[in-house]
Amino acid sequence: MSWIQTFTGKAFYPLADEPGEIDIRDIAHALSLQCRFNGHCNVFYSVAQHSVHVSEVVPSEFALWGLMHDAAEAYLSDLPRPVKGQMPQFSELEDKLLGRILAAYDLSLPMPSQVKLADEQLLMTEARDLMQSPPMDWLIPVDALDDLKIEPMSPTQAEQAFLQRYDQLTQC
Repeated sequence: MSWIQTFTGKAFYPLADEPGEIDIRDIAHALSLQCRFNGHCNVFYSVAQHSVHVSEVVPSEFALWGLMHDAAEAYLSDLPRPVKGQMPQFSELEDKLLGRILAAYDLSLPMPSQVKLADEQLLMTEARDLMQSPPMDWLIPVDALDDLKIEPMSPTQAEQAFLQRYDQLTQC
């Protein structure tokens, strides 16, 4: 079985039924180094920062889910929507791994509709603030968040923000 070495030095088997130890530090670090929009934004903007924003705009009972909604990308990376839509096997693998990651944090699939809505709203907000004017309508049925202006963080700042948000949400 193929494995990847994580930031913390673990062997992780992303396609296995028992992938290995899931570590929030690995998730935060990897997501902080992955750029949204497949790198086509005006400046670097990380999936980690995006996840923090999602966790902040959902109702509080879904905040941890919002933070973790893209956690599988820490181990699988991501594909642009049009490509992923043509690769159902990849989506199945991603969902399977996300389910295992969520279970480690006492969460479960399916994604709550509140998280999906916030993810879409953040997509449009990020596009407004970080992309060139679109050549055509994105056909996303939600509006950008008027009260949020995206100010990109460095990867190090985004990693720290992700871990701080995680600590804030998991403190008893």
